[in-house]
Amino acid sequence: MTDTAHPQRSLPPWWAVLLVALAIAAVAFAIGRFSTFGVVANTTPGDDSPEAGFARDMQVHHAQAVDMAMTIHRETEDEELRVISYDIATGQSAQKGEMFDWLVQWGLPQVSTDPMAWMSASDAGHDHGGAGDEPLTDEEMRVAMGMASPAELTALQQASGQAADCLFLELMIRHHEGAIPMTDAVLELGSEPRTLAVASAMRSAQLFELDAMQSVQTRLACTD
Repeated sequence: MTDTAHPQRSLPPWWAVLLVALAIAAVAFAIGRFSTFGVVANTTPGDDSPEAGFARDMQVHHAQAVDMAMTIHRETEDEELRVISYDIATGQSAQKGEMFDWLVQWGLPQVSTDPMAWMSASDAGHDHGGAGDEPLTDEEMRVAMGMASPAELTALQQASGQAADCLFLELMIRHHEGAIPMTDAVLELGSEPRTLAVASAMRSAQLFELDAMQSVQTRLACTD
């Protein structure tokens, strides 16, 4: 016989991946919207609150994830990776808009002058400086968040085929791993219900996507 056995997939079919991810995103969206009605003046986060810091820094983090996901979604021929990248792009774009809206409602600026400083009091933020420390440089912030460098983004844009798929998986896995301490920190330090609910759902979605991407990485033999 000329047919060869395909390696067994450890992921569910692509449609199951999509349905689970969409369900997580829907829960996060619903929680975020409905909890708006519970926000009162004396619980509105202030400018130096963990909620405000999280909303600002995670918008920066999400923006790069959306960019990378759209890049590979246009390039890849792998059906499963197309579904995962589409979910990352659409889900994180919606979350980015939601966090922008939080800061508008709270009357706070969108841009942080001291990225990740809000994490310093948390167990997850022990490597990100503390009171009196110099603000992180752009490069230090990028490394702390697990974000891709400009050179890595250029390489992803120029790559093709399986090399592009594997580079995307390497970069996005690191990117997601950088987001988990941020969600852990706001869950530990924050108190605003809407933020905590969305951060919890965000954490669950990113852990699910990490498992999915690592499975695809193994299937494509991206790592030794």
